[in-house]
Amino acid sequence: MAKADFWDQPEKTKVVLIERTEVNELLEKWRQITGELEESDLLLKMSLEEDDADSLKDVGAQIKALQGSLRRLELQQMLSGVNDRKNAIVSINAGAGGTEAQDWAEMLLRMYLRWCERKNFEVQMIDTLDGEEAGIKSATFSVAGSYAYGQIKAESGIHRLVRISPFDASGRRHTSFAAVFVYPEVDDEIVVDIKPGDLRVDTFRASGAGGQHVNKTSSAVRITHIPTGIVVQCQNEKSQHRNRDLAMTVLRSRLYEREKRIQDEKFQEVHDNLDEIAWGNQIRSYVLQPYRLAKDHRTQVEIGNVDSVLDGDLDPFIEAYLMQQISAG
Repeated sequence: MAKADFWDQPEKTKVVLIERTEVNELLEKWRQITGELEESDLLLKMSLEEDDADSLKDVGAQIKALQGSLRRLELQQMLSGVNDRKNAIVSINAGAGGTEAQDWAEMLLRMYLRWCERKNFEVQMIDTLDGEEAGIKSATFSVAGSYAYGQIKAESGIHRLVRISPFDASGRRHTSFAAVFVYPEVDDEIVVDIKPGDLRVDTFRASGAGGQHVNKTSSAVRITHIPTGIVVQCQNEKSQHRNRDLAMTVLRSRLYEREKRIQDEKFQEVHDNLDEIAWGNQIRSYVLQPYRLAKDHRTQVEIGNVDSVLDGDLDPFIEAYLMQQISAG
């Protein structure tokens, strides 16, 4: 930053300033934890000398709070991947099963929106396709915030729900599946070569539940990348231009993630084949009947309070996944 030409390149300057802010925040958190630890140590010595039971309880509470602060700092250090700092684009698709699966997809959408709310992340809905009777067939949204992609990437995979169906008059137990795909939002620093001739752009009228038109103009945009077959669409904005911009953002992110997976030899066909949203591929199960349990099949983490999980309490799953990735690496 001390170089004379530092401010001559605004884009690079912005990146450096963001990195400096993040480093300063990390150092400030460490100084705060260190200071609180010294205070707790001093209070502990005084409490022991004076045999003060109340002060000892206060020390215990302070140490518990410090453990939480260190845990959060440790989590941030886990997020060192090349894309972890980026914003994320999340896509939810209902699996086979009609209304049951579509209702489950909507439950997942609510769960992630609640998690984002807990994190103070900014969410923008890009596209939603309503179910025929209830729920949603699919939804795509962006998540903006510090290390958004690094955290929510842990949710990418097949999610399975077991419950007594509210749509079955006989009260039978049903199993539903939905897929969650997470991509890093591609910023201007990463160049994704998209040739205009490789795109087919269709416009149509945005519609809500029951086929009611949101507006009378063809503002919704669907873009097909012909070489890969990737299709993205956006209809949540009133402006066709804005919908096209958002759709292109999603397309660039999906193409970038696709190429990255190919290069890493980890590209999974499940991301392009909704027929695989079924038994045997799930990363997590949410059982509401005959017992109540949310279990992650990758880390074996289990939580009995399924309602809390469905209300956005996902951090235990995410942290365990990140720890597993570090151990495996």
